[in-house]
Amino acid sequence: MTVRELDAAGIHDPALRAAYAHCRGLNARHGKTYFLATRLLPVDRRPAVHALYGFARWADDIVDDLDSSATPVERGRALLALEAQLEAGLEAGLRREGATEPVIRALADTARRYGIDRVHFTDFLASMRSDLTVGGYASYEELGRYMHGSAAVIGLQMLPVLGTVTPREEAAPHAAALGVAFQLTNFLRDVGEDLDRGRLYLPAELLTAHGVDRERFEWSRRTGARDARITDVLRAAAAHNRAVYRDALPGIAMLTPVSRPCIRTAFVLYSGILDSIEADGYAVLHRRSVVPRRRRAVVALDGLVRAVAARAVSRRGEEAPVAEPSCASPSPRPHVAPVREEAL
Repeated sequence: MTVRELDAAGIHDPALRAAYAHCRGLNARHGKTYFLATRLLPVDRRPAVHALYGFARWADDIVDDLDSSATPVERGRALLALEAQLEAGLEAGLRREGATEPVIRALADTARRYGIDRVHFTDFLASMRSDLTVGGYASYEELGRYMHGSAAVIGLQMLPVLGTVTPREEAAPHAAALGVAFQLTNFLRDVGEDLDRGRLYLPAELLTAHGVDRERFEWSRRTGARDARITDVLRAAAAHNRAVYRDALPGIAMLTPVSRPCIRTAFVLYSGILDSIEADGYAVLHRRSVVPRRRRAVVALDGLVRAVAARAVSRRGEEAPVAEPSCASPSPRPHVAPVREEAL
């Protein structure tokens, strides 16, 4: 299947093919939900998504690898080295030459093919560097500045690959919002693991509003004890996250029809993590909440059907409808998931 993707994308240079295959392996091993959704894209667009994921994963591993004994200073040097390789690779990519590092080689080629602004990559690395020294945020406004580089730019990187039926600048705010929504979900799901790394991505203003502080979160993580006020904080964070998903939702209809099933599937699966968190009683400090395997399979199958239909319409040269049928859950829970999905 990798060969088919590379052939469809017109990637023939052996070293470049190996670089993209390396990125695909990273996506398959580490980005389970992301990789599943990527499989719903037309084959010629998948290598670019793998390259974007591979770069983000590489930087994230430098910052967050708990198995590494590297100090923050050493991790900072590694990020600076990565940024230098990125700059050299992008310059080489503009001249259609290859970088030596597989991930950078694939990323530079993708950036050239799709005209992705390099500022999205440098903004991303700036946020990664802040993770080495910043362990918390005072407000959602402050967290938002961090998330521009860590999440919003991911949506903006993806937009040229996905394609739009509207001017790209019209779709861009929704693409950025979806990147932020996904990361907020990760923050909520992984709050316990992030505390172990010395970070808390729930802003202090939210904790204060519910009468708790960071030390109370650390106590709960350490002892396994529950606190109703912590649950209130997590519930409020989930409500904020759902509002960001609502902001992102209109952007899916702005994508090219063949790309919508992929993003729709990621949207439903990621927002479904919030349902699982609620079903688990907001116990994220003590265990990770996941979307049940059966639910994942149902969503993936629905996405596959939509993807096949969209590609068939595209081959016939017809215009697919902007709005698609409802993608309601097999077990609707409107009080849990107020986000309307009719436009997905």
